[in-house]
Amino acid sequence: MRVLLVEDDPMVGAALVGRLEDEAYAVDWVRDASDALVSTRTHRYDVVLLDLGLPDRDGTQLLRDLRRSGQAVPVIVVTARDDTGTRVSSLDGGADDYVSKPFEPAELLARMRAVLRRGSDSTEALLRAAPVTLDVARHVAVLPDGREVPLARREFAVLRALMTRPGTILSREELEHRVYGWGREVESNAVEYAIHGLRGKLGAETIRNVRGVGWTVPPEQTRS
Repeated sequence: MRVLLVEDDPMVGAALVGRLEDEAYAVDWVRDASDALVSTRTHRYDVVLLDLGLPDRDGTQLLRDLRRSGQAVPVIVVTARDDTGTRVSSLDGGADDYVSKPFEPAELLARMRAVLRRGSDSTEALLRAAPVTLDVARHVAVLPDGREVPLARREFAVLRALMTRPGTILSREELEHRVYGWGREVESNAVEYAIHGLRGKLGAETIRNVRGVGWTVPPEQTRS
């Protein structure tokens, strides 16, 4: 999952980037509205975390500009402003949620998961594909016999990307896009190494390779 963080405070931004990366999100961090607009036009994001007190433009105006341009990416406002008027204008302007500073990182992460679920077919904090269930909050894969398998951060990021779109083939580039943020060195064969580890833990048929194209997980079989 790729996140755009729009935050001009260096301490807050660095702390959020660190926590999000610990949770296996790929994070791009910009510090003003102009860079945020360019980023959303040139990259695909799963969610935007938006501060309102930006140096070049108020975040509420940036939010309106995003929606007017047709951007449907989920936006969570993360700001020190806690008055009712700002909350109402942000939500009416297209924000999907609103978090006031200071906040507990665990709450922000939970709100992110909730917003992401709204845009998917999942109604729970679980992703399902044959034959595995992924507990997104705990970074644990659950096998059909009920055994829980803890996953390393990169393994979790790769499996989450595949299980978000079961049956769809994702290329190496698409998976790297979901695992690495800007300025992060993409290690050679990192995706293949993560998939090798996942197959060893979950079974060789969990992730299928389509030679020359990419990887996919089979969709969950429906019972008749």
